[in-house]
Amino acid sequence: MPAVRPFNDVPRGLWWALMVCVALQIAWHAALPMPQGRLHSLPPPPTTGLVRALSFGDPVAGAKLGMLWLQAFDTQAGSRIPLRSLNYADVSAWLTLFLALDPRAQYPLLAASRFYAEVTDDARSRQMLELVATEFARDPARRWPWLAHAVYIARHKLKDRALALRYAEQLASAKASNIPHWAKQLNIFVLEDMGEVEAAKILLGGLLASGQISDPHERQFLTQRLIELEKP
Repeated sequence: MPAVRPFNDVPRGLWWALMVCVALQIAWHAALPMPQGRLHSLPPPPTTGLVRALSFGDPVAGAKLGMLWLQAFDTQAGSRIPLRSLNYADVSAWLTLFLALDPRAQYPLLAASRFYAEVTDDARSRQMLELVATEFARDPARRWPWLAHAVYIARHKLKDRALALRYAEQLASAKASNIPHWAKQLNIFVLEDMGEVEAAKILLGGLLASGQISDPHERQFLTQRLIELEKP
């Protein structure tokens, strides 16, 4: 067995060279930029047929998994992509796909109206609100809450009273019997907010006279609003 040489036998110059190499390696690693993964753009959605095949004939499961993927897409490689940098035409197409796969689902329109529509980009917000309005028309009975929220976004975030009125009138004219009266009355309050007091008074008076409002508390509230509107 060969004898082990003590550390003292190592030439001092070699020790110094080793220390310099270690210091250079530490400095080199410190100077390197933090590793970053490549951020990917949102791809266009596949066909419903392909998703059905990939989900083994269970479109509802495919839609739910797809929504989870889409919701997490803005977080990649440890970085968070601003929502306003996403291509909202593709976001809209993905949400439409999920609704086609699972028409009873509420989450796609919830995400559209309360997540994607609340970005600091008015054009993208409008895209999402238009998606909500379009999909509401396909199933008003289930999708009215998201159009009611669209009225709020249009009025208070976008400051677009005309757009808020269009959505409110779409709610008011819907035939679904389960839409609550307060949602169908939003057009009256938007008109009042726009300064169209006479139109609001006509709609409110007609609603009270029609007998559609059976709840006494609701009738009392609306009657009081009409009295206030008629004050000079």
